[in-house]
Amino acid sequence: MYLKEIMDEAKKYVGKEVSVSGWVRNHRRQKELGFIVFSDGTQFNQLQLIYDNQLSCFEELAALKIGTAIEVRGILQESAGSGQDYELAIQDFKLLGDCPDDYPLQPKPHSPEFLRSIAYLRPRSNLFQAVFRIRSLAAMAIHTYFQDRGYVYLHAPLITASDCEGAGEMFQVTTLPLEQLNGKVDYTKDFFHKKTGLTVSGQLQAETFAMAFSKVYTFGPTFRAEDSNTKTHVAEFWMIEPEIAFCDLDGVMDIEEDMLKFIVQYILEKAHDELVFLDKFAEKGLLQKLEKLVSSTFTRITHEEVISILKKADVRWEFEPKYGEDIAKEHEKYITEYFDGPVFITNWPKEIKSFYMKQNEDGTVRGVDLEVPGIGELIGGSEREADYEKLRTRMEELKMDISEMEWYLNLRKYGSCVHSGFGLGFERLLLYLTGVDNIRDVIAYPRTPGNCEF
Repeated sequence: MYLKEIMDEAKKYVGKEVSVSGWVRNHRRQKELGFIVFSDGTQFNQLQLIYDNQLSCFEELAALKIGTAIEVRGILQESAGSGQDYELAIQDFKLLGDCPDDYPLQPKPHSPEFLRSIAYLRPRSNLFQAVFRIRSLAAMAIHTYFQDRGYVYLHAPLITASDCEGAGEMFQVTTLPLEQLNGKVDYTKDFFHKKTGLTVSGQLQAETFAMAFSKVYTFGPTFRAEDSNTKTHVAEFWMIEPEIAFCDLDGVMDIEEDMLKFIVQYILEKAHDELVFLDKFAEKGLLQKLEKLVSSTFTRITHEEVISILKKADVRWEFEPKYGEDIAKEHEKYITEYFDGPVFITNWPKEIKSFYMKQNEDGTVRGVDLEVPGIGELIGGSEREADYEKLRTRMEELKMDISEMEWYLNLRKYGSCVHSGFGLGFERLLLYLTGVDNIRDVIAYPRTPGNCEF
């Protein structure tokens, strides 16, 4: 049996013989007794195994090293010691996989940097047991939210010729012999007969499906060839991108707020033990922060109003806030503290936002960023430009290759309607949910400049 199956109905198994397989996470030996911290990974909390020198296999048990895989048969009983409700009194065991003394994950504190260097082993540590269990639950929460509300799940392509963000940060995909290329590239000889790359966003393809299904979402990997080494950037990450027809900017903000509160509440209910651990070892006050968000009122304010607040603040800024320009991390932090909760910032200057956002008459666009206390920008969205001529003019202003985007423009010809959507970086959400401060520690094998290990 698996440990979770037993512990979910522990009272039923007390006094009965059970058999479990798993790993030795810690081992404390005494002259006549031994205590093993045991886990099979099916639940966050571990089980204490006890044995004494009356067992014929006492010496073999006492010799077990950290990391060893074993199968144990014994009697589940209520624990007389502190720290656990139940323990297993070993009757017999079988060695399944030995482990040498140089096993890197000994029971002592390890830095996240060290654990990244052994990323193939770090899922066995308590920190990453908690983080990746929450990652799994958060993914389920996202699918549950959208599926229960009638959204169609779209698998957007990973290889595309469309640079959704227009920032030129796509990884190129080619079958051409790079070592033989010299000068101008003849893409007609490449696999797709055109220049292609790994997707930076599934939004444009999702819009095509929203014009048929009304409510769709993507949830999959995206890629950015951005030479950044910050704690919040990786080259490969996951995005949640809903697109909703017959929905304006106010409507999409309603959905963002409702979705985020649903996910946080889901994690609070399903990952209590993990959150208690992370509250102690990753971010003090994590539980309180998450509980507060669920009951928060999300403020809605324009970009111009934000700049006015920042300019009046009695703060010596590193980056001076300016009308018509983007805001910095320090500004995001101040504005969420000012309103003591999440803040939607709307109506951004057109020049600093993407080409597809609905244009206002005053030179702004109907874009929205959700700023959350402690992490800053968490979600970016907008009402999409539904007017063919306005969208085409904007693309021409930005010198985009319209021939490659004719299919996207045609959506505005054939039964166009008001529609909106947003993008939520999954790993950034996980930073918020777990209290971990580096994005490299919420994704299994982070891809960053100069690093593609494992």
